[in-house]
This record gives sequence, C-alpha cells and structure tokens, in this order.
Amino acid sequence: MAQEVSISQKPKLKAFTIVRPARDANGNLRSPADASANSPLATFNYTTVSSRDGNTYSGVMVGQDPFSSGPFTTTTVDTPIIPLIITTKSVAFKVSKGGILSRIKGFTTFDPTVADNACLSSPNNVPIALAVQSPIFQATDFSFGPTSVGTTQYIDAFQRGNFSLQGTDYHTVLNPHVLPPVHLVFPANEALAIPSGLFGSCGPLGIVNINTIFPVLLKLLAAEGVNTSQFPVFLMYNVVMSIGVPNNLNKCCVLGFHDAVGSPIQTFSPLDFDTTGLFGPAIRDTSIAAHEVGEWMDDPFGNNPTPLWGHVGQVGGCQGNLEVGDPLTGTNVPTVTSTVNGFDYHLQELAFFSWFYGAPSIAVNGWFSNNNTFTHDAGPVCTKK
Repeated sequence: MAQEVSISQKPKLKAFTIVRPARDANGNLRSPADASANSPLATFNYTTVSSRDGNTYSGVMVGQDPFSSGPFTTTTVDTPIIPLIITTKSVAFKVSKGGILSRIKGFTTFDPTVADNACLSSPNNVPIALAVQSPIFQATDFSFGPTSVGTTQYIDAFQRGNFSLQGTDYHTVLNPHVLPPVHLVFPANEALAIPSGLFGSCGPLGIVNINTIFPVLLKLLAAEGVNTSQFPVFLMYNVVMSIGVPNNLNKCCVLGFHDAVGSPIQTFSPLDFDTTGLFGPAIRDTSIAAHEVGEWMDDPFGNNPTPLWGHVGQVGGCQGNLEVGDPLTGTNVPTVTSTVNGFDYHLQELAFFSWFYGAPSIAVNGWFSNNNTFTHDAGPVCTKK
C-alpha cells in the first residue's frame, strides 16, 4: 500500500518542455532543409561555423534572413489560438514517497474561457483574455540592458536582439485570433486532477497522458481548418502532460511542446497557461508560451543542429539542438507590467544564437542571452551525458 506523506515530504513536481522534430506523414524524420522545402511557413536557411568546435552547421528559422543585406521588413505569421476545455474523470487523493498518485473517480473541468477567482483576481481573471493581451501577442516596450530593441512582441524583441537588428525594420510577429473553444473529455486512466489541497496550490492541476492527447491534437488541426502557413496554438489552463500514465509524477510534467508534422509540414504548439504556482515562482502565466514560441521561431522543425551543450536549465545531460528555452527553463526576465490590463506577466529568458554556436556574440550588447544571465557561450562541447 502506498504510504501517505505530508505536503513538506511530497515529491516536487518537475516542470519541463519537449520538442518533437519534423516528421513526414509516415513518421520519417526530416532534415531542416527538407522540412523547410516542404513547408509554406515563412522561413530562412542559415549556415554558420561554430567557434566552439570549428564545424559548419545549417538550420532554419522563421522570418526574414537577418544575415542578408536587406531591406528588412515585417514577417507576419497568422496564429490561431484554440482554447482547450479539458475534463478529467479521476481525482488524486494521496501521493506516495515514490511519486505515485492514488486516485478515485471524480470530474474536474479546466476551462481557459471562464473566470477563475481562486488563482486569479478580477478584472484579470479570464485566462484566454490574459494570454491574448500578453506581451507574447501585444506590442510592448522592450530593452535588453541599456539597449532598446523596440515596441513589439516579446519573441520579436528577442529575435531583433539575437542578431543586433534593433535599429532596423526587421520584425517577425504573430497575428493572433481566438477560435471557438474545444471541449475534450479524457478517460479516468488517461487523465486526472490534483486537487488544491494535495500539494497546497490555489487551484487544481490537470495531468493528461501525452500519448493520449497527441493524436487528438492532430485531428483537431484538420477539424479546425488551419493551414500549414499558420502557427496554431492550443491553449490549456493549469493542465500539463505526462509521458505515459498520469498518476506517475516521475514522468511529469510537460508544460508544452512545439511540433512539426505531415506533408506539407504543419507546425503547432500545445502549451499551459499556468497559475497554480506548483512549479515555483518562475513558471507562471506566459513563461511557458515565451519558451515554446521562442523555440518555434528559432527551431521551427525541432532539429536545427548545434555543438553539444548541456548540464544547464532543464538539461541534465548533453543536447545538440537550437532550443533557445531549454538552457534557461525556470529563469525569467524581469516581470513585465502590461499597459493593456495592468497584469504582471512572467516571460522566460532565452538563449541567443551565439550561446549555441560560440563567441564572439553577434547579439545586442555582445550578450549571450536576453537578460545577460549567460555571460559567455556554452563552452567546450558537452561530453558527459
């Protein structure tokens, strides 16, 4: 029998994100160049020589080529936002020291389209409204250190700083529009709710088996009529994903991911707008969106190669792709107060191109990340896995 433990003894929930590299309709992996050639998404190809290992690397990013001579313009990517109303049919009532949840039958609904007065407060208490009004989608004044990078969306500001384009007309922005919500109901063995009292949160947390929700998302892409030039976002509220059964906290918690599937390639991202506070003070509201949208822009097909790096952020071993959020998971830029609604938004810091491929930095201020947490590149090629 699983032994019940106090809140202070309970295993901590681990927050992380994943990426699913581009695959064709048969599940075969595609190279960045092949994926780009089979996608109408506005992208450019790059080639660079890394000072970290002397090798040449090629990849693909969203937007206009910043290495070109211009003239620079604005690239706009249409972004349908699909709110997911998720109902689970089981409720956890205790957790073992080994991180296994015991559960009973019970319905819980997580709805980003209605007011939540437990974890939020009026007038900023409707998650989908907060998401759309956030700096992910709304123009905001951004400065990285002493340098203004413009009044624009957060990921565009990051990209302008990434390549020292702050004094130009270079922009890559999202055009968000909210589609009607979709209600998903999952079987009791594939999803559950952790009530607020179990871990001491302001509200419940939902966990859904990623292997169960993934094929549902693929069907929704077709049903919602999105096209491959768009970047659809599935917005969940206080719902994360498990790698396998949802009652094993050792395989939790995936906060979001970005993916690229099919022929032609369709990119998309499901992500959590989290207000539970269960993952610490840095993982809140749009910090996850900042991570996923930033990675989608700089690695849209999930397979831009880099010299191996690791043992930083959420990465315990060695990793070799241009996932700009992973090295800084849990590290944010200073809170941004919206001029639209007065809400204090959390935005994850992101690693610059030069951190992955090596010094000298070509980014704003000669930095290696957009809040200067990284003061040098990723260093010697990672070997200790």
